[in-house]
This record gives sequence, structure tokens and C-alpha cells, in this order.
Amino acid sequence: MLSETSNIKRALRAELRERRRILTTTEREEATAGFTAHLIALTSQHKARSVACYLSAPNEPNTRPFLNWAFANGVRTLLPITREDGLLDWAHGDGETETEGLFGMPEPVGELLGPIAINDVDLIIVPAAAIDGTGMRMGWGRGYFDKTLGSMQKCPPVFAVIYDDELLDSVPREVHDEPVNGVVTPTRIVTF
Repeated sequence: MLSETSNIKRALRAELRERRRILTTTEREEATAGFTAHLIALTSQHKARSVACYLSAPNEPNTRPFLNWAFANGVRTLLPITREDGLLDWAHGDGETETEGLFGMPEPVGELLGPIAINDVDLIIVPAAAIDGTGMRMGWGRGYFDKTLGSMQKCPPVFAVIYDDELLDSVPREVHDEPVNGVVTPTRIVTF
């Protein structure tokens, strides 16, 4: 049986998915320009030479222009690959070739690296459904990034990419949920 918190999360996720689904093409394009500029600025600010990031699905904040910039500017980029055991493998990928992963999400094609490959990055960029003012992250319910972040002994800065209206006063929290150090939105970078 699902807990009350789990049910609240499910309802909030459904609302957030719907908000993303109804964004216009113009709103998405404008947001993508903002995400890209802020992700580049964040990478430069942290002097990151290696970044873990995700390949965005159509209804997610678009990370692809940022990834293209990273590839073009020699920033080593690790991209996640979901495993059935709930962990993430990583691959460098070429920024062009991808496949459909476990849950229909895009994943890179490239040399498969194990879960510990992320330990060597300077900056981690994660997806999220919402973040609250304390940095608590609510993901999409599968726990992959919570497990990854929770298992790291020395975690570099972690930033979630969300739309402005997904930065909330509070999000429901469960014991396994992991916070982030900041968010990147189309209009700003917020550090907690």
C-alpha cells in the first residue's frame, strides 16, 4: 500500500507533467535558450571540465544545446544509462547517437562505464519534477538519481534543471529523497 506522501507525490507529478505537456513551442524554445545559457554559465562558474548530465526527453527541459556546447568545448560529459537493478551506468556518448532506454527515455550509445564513473565529475546536472526552497528534490518516482547521489562519498555540486514554476515552497519528502545544491531555470540559477 502506498503511503500518504507517495500519493501526494503522484498527484503533484501528474500536475507537473500536464503543465509541461501544454507548453507552447515558443515557450519551449525560449526556455531552452535560457536553460542553455545558464547551464553554460554554471559549468564555467564551477570551472567544470567533466559534467554528468541527462539526455532530455521531449517534455523535459532541453539539455541538448548545452550538451552540444559541452562536446564542442571539450567538457567531458557522462550520460546515464538505466539498469534494471535501480542503478545508473554511464557512457560518454557522442552527442548524436542514442537509443531508447528502460522507461522509453533517451540514452547514449557508447562505451559502457559502471556506476562509479560519476565519482570523477566536477558537476552533476539532474532532472527533477520539482524542487523546494531548501533544495529538496522531487524526482519522477524511480529513484535512480536519489540512489546515485546517496551512494556518493564525495559528491560535487548537484543542480536540477526545472521550469520556473517548479521551484515550490515545499515538496513532499521521503527518507530516500536527496537534496540538490541548486537549480537552473530558464530565467536564473539558484544556489541553496
